[in-house]
Amino acid sequence: MSTQPHALRWSPVCTLDDIAPNTGICALVNDRHVAVFHVTGETGQLFAIDNYDPNAQASVLSRGLIGSLGERIVVASPIYKHHFDLQSGECLEAPENSVNAYAVRVEDRVVHVAL
Repeated sequence: MSTQPHALRWSPVCTLDDIAPNTGICALVNDRHVAVFHVTGETGQLFAIDNYDPNAQASVLSRGLIGSLGERIVVASPIYKHHFDLQSGECLEAPENSVNAYAVRVEDRVVHVAL
């Protein structure tokens, strides 16, 4: 049994220009559906969470609407409108159905996600 922490594996998913501002895209990363969002504003940020909505049992979160609830940046699932925090993956209405959040970075305008 290894005691070393799991190293992040970065995978390129698209260029930054492939994601329209304030929308998301779905990418298949290591056989996992990942929703990547480009949120514009004062700082502009990228987020990645699982694309699979456990409430709707469908891979749809990349198609949701981005907004804010208080200080949180969220996406509303297009089926049942549950809100998912884009930084943590927490489902605000049903925390037991939260999703994973992943690190994102941009190198030479290519978006990379770490699983």
